[in-house]
Amino acid sequence: VQLQASGGGLVQPGDSLRLSCAASGFTRDDYSLGWFRQAPGKEREGVSCISYSDGGTLYANSVKGRFTISRDNAKNTLYLQMNKLKPEDTAVYYCAAAFSSCSFLANGNWVNYWGEGTLVTVSS
Repeated sequence: VQLQASGGGLVQPGDSLRLSCAASGFTRDDYSLGWFRQAPGKEREGVSCISYSDGGTLYANSVKGRFTISRDNAKNTLYLQMNKLKPEDTAVYYCAAAFSSCSFLANGNWVNYWGEGTLVTVSS
């Protein structure tokens, strides 16, 4: 299984950015996908998740209303549309997959697969 994240970069406060995560190698389709992030000197934080079962979504309070997660099953790709970015959104963002509902967002130890991170820097 591979999860390949892309789309990070340097943007200014208030700008938008879209992250992508291409998934491959799965032999079953009952996996939820999500995003975590880790800022320098801080613990890893679950950002958002989309459930395999009903497409339900979950967001951290810090990004609710600004970020939108989506999943294109035909392309096996996960997206995170990030709007109104703030300096505190600066972090390495990781996509993750778990054979469960979005409960794994609360505990990264429940993740089955991690992708490599992509750095998002929000700075003026």
